[in-house]
Order: sequence, then structure tokens, then C-alpha cells
Amino acid sequence: MTLGGRVQAAQLVPRALWALGGVAVLALGSAVLLSAHVGVDPFTAANIGVSGHLGVGLGAYQLAVNVVLLVPVVVWARRYVGLGTVINMVMTGFFVQWFGALVEPLVPDPPGHLLQAVLFLVGIVLFTAGASAYMTAGIGTAPYDAIAPIVVDRTGWRYRVVRVVQDLAFVGLAVVFGGPVGVGTVMTAFFAGPLIDYFTRKVNTPLLHRLLPDDETPARAVR
Repeated sequence: MTLGGRVQAAQLVPRALWALGGVAVLALGSAVLLSAHVGVDPFTAANIGVSGHLGVGLGAYQLAVNVVLLVPVVVWARRYVGLGTVINMVMTGFFVQWFGALVEPLVPDPPGHLLQAVLFLVGIVLFTAGASAYMTAGIGTAPYDAIAPIVVDRTGWRYRVVRVVQDLAFVGLAVVFGGPVGVGTVMTAFFAGPLIDYFTRKVNTPLLHRLLPDDETPARAVR
């Protein structure tokens, strides 16, 4: 059992693989956004900015930030912590680095406006679909992604509104530290929450239950 005993032990491995795949898709989306030079998602933008000032690699810095953010999550909402939390904390930053090294040489520098628009659309779809997938696995949420659900649980506010406010706060942090902020960052801040909500309800939850028909565990959806 894990995550409060709600996930059956036999389902842990396939759900862990689902979460890992989601994290990889999320990171690929971030790498595509970076290659488009339109700005990356707020959390990654802030981490790139701060890590650059400190002279630390993104993967190592983002892992350290996640460890710090994990403390209040463990204190106030331990049910959000599980194997999926560890997968996201450890792998996301490094996946972004690796995918960035693969994608960047394939994109002209600078890309034309039409290519930028296409890459932005592809990037934000991959990013939000991946974020939804790893959260839908139901085996733990990354500390950053747990902030909004914790606020929702305690206040009853809508997830979409809380997530937008949270992302805008990190956009400000990225601006202060010179992270890769652009129109894509701002649009991601406004649209990530609704898109994650959509992919969770319409795509990932139904698909996961098809792949795991014997599992009666309801995947936690954002609200």
C-alpha cells in the first residue's frame, strides 16, 4: 500500500511507470517551450533563473527546492506524498536538461514567429498532459503541485484560481532572477491549471482506468 493505503500494492508498479511517463512528457514540454524562446513554465523559469545566479545545474537545484517545499507538505498534507512525489522531485529537472539538449539543436535560432507559435502550443499541451498524467497516477504529487490542492482542501476555493495565483507568484520570482520568462510563461501561468484539469477529467483518468480495469482506486483529480 502507499499514499494512505489507497493504492493496492499490485497496482504500484504500473502506476509508478505511468507517473514516470507523465514526468517525462512534462519535461519534454518544458524543453520544447525553452527551444521556442517564448518562456517556460513558471516553476522551471524561476528555478533556471536562481540556479543560474548560483552557478548550480537545474536538476540539482530543482531537487533541492523540492526538498524544501516537501517539508510543509509532509506536515500539513502527508496524503499527497508517495512514490510519485519522489519520481517528480528527482527526475523532472534532469529530464528537462536531457530533453533540452536533444530538442534545442533541432530548432533554428532564433525560430520564426510561426514556428514559435507551433512550438508553444506543442509545449504547453505536453507540459499539462504530462503533469496531469503523473498526478492521476495517484501515488503522490510533487511538492510544487501539492501547494494548490492543499489550499483548496483548506479553503474550498477552486483549483484553477489557486493554481493561477501560485504560478503568477513564481513568474514574479523568475523575473527578479532573470529566468526565461516570456509570453509563454505568462500564458502557461493562466492556462496550466485549466488544461491540467481538462486532461485529468477527460483523458488521463479514463485511460488509466482502462489500463488498470481491476483497480478500484479513484485517481485524485484537480478541482
